[in-house]
Amino acid sequence: MRASKIPATIVTGFLGAGKTSLIRHLLNESRGRRIALVINEFGDLGVDRDLLLGCGIEGCGEDDVIELANGCICCTVADDFLPTMRRLLARAEPPDHIVIETSGLALPKPLVKAFTWPEVRTRVTVDGVVAVVDAEAVAAGRFATDPAALEAARRADLNLDHESPLEELFEEQILCADMVVLNKLDRVDAAARARAEAAIAEHARPAVKTVAARFGAVDPAVLLGLGAGAEDDLASRPSHHDAEGGEHDHDDFESFVVELDAVAEPEHLLDRIRTVARAHDILRIKGFAAVDGRPLRHAVQAVGERVQGYYDRPWQPHERRATRLVVIGQRGLDRPAIEAGLRGS
Repeated sequence: MRASKIPATIVTGFLGAGKTSLIRHLLNESRGRRIALVINEFGDLGVDRDLLLGCGIEGCGEDDVIELANGCICCTVADDFLPTMRRLLARAEPPDHIVIETSGLALPKPLVKAFTWPEVRTRVTVDGVVAVVDAEAVAAGRFATDPAALEAARRADLNLDHESPLEELFEEQILCADMVVLNKLDRVDAAARARAEAAIAEHARPAVKTVAARFGAVDPAVLLGLGAGAEDDLASRPSHHDAEGGEHDHDDFESFVVELDAVAEPEHLLDRIRTVARAHDILRIKGFAAVDGRPLRHAVQAVGERVQGYYDRPWQPHERRATRLVVIGQRGLDRPAIEAGLRGS
């Protein structure tokens, strides 16, 4: 019966790991396969959806990309995700494959559980959960790989922070994955790659493969068609939140949008973003800039101090030309100072 169901791939990973790049590559190499995208954007500005629509991929139209912008997908399953699935399945020509990009804050297991709902289970199966990992970040020790040791350290030092959401999110994503994409290998040497692979192996379930990638370029034949049936395999995917019924919160994160005037030189904006990210420990800045005298929209992506910008497509007649950036970080960001820094004031 599973063979007759529409396969769905859940792409999870931390902010800036390269999920959108991976999906763009999947679309470019889809070879006529009808792929529907469900994008779970964290923040007030739908950047990822616009990036995908702006890449000029043949056959990827407005109706094929659905954005869920009401918060973490694993927290809004009933309100957002299930109605979206109903709409996809009600199409006269349903998709051949559904790809769901979670936000960097989402726990994958509650989303997998949503596929056990009767109205979805009879039509769709979770072909696989793919976790995208930033090799450079993991190699640098950004995530704790030994929860027991971390807990012991907390008990020994009352001044130590008792919350470690980034570390826990990383573990949750690896624990639920059917395949791990170790991305951004162009940024690490052999020793750093080995450290990242060891961190993944510590949490990955038996037989889960790690695939090496640069710029999210992985052959669709590798990622699609895993046949995991993850909705029937929940017991083998442990979660830190199992005892809580899957409930969690994101009080340690916040996001806001900064709107600026058109810029004369995009490089100056990228320099300001880099400076602000360094001064305020920002996790992610992404958005679009309007550039004086240029008909093209300038896409901006920043992960920490790593900043890049490129022209992606012309501004549409119905769009207001403005520079809008979404800033994402841990709670307590100094919004006035960040806005002033981005404005150059």
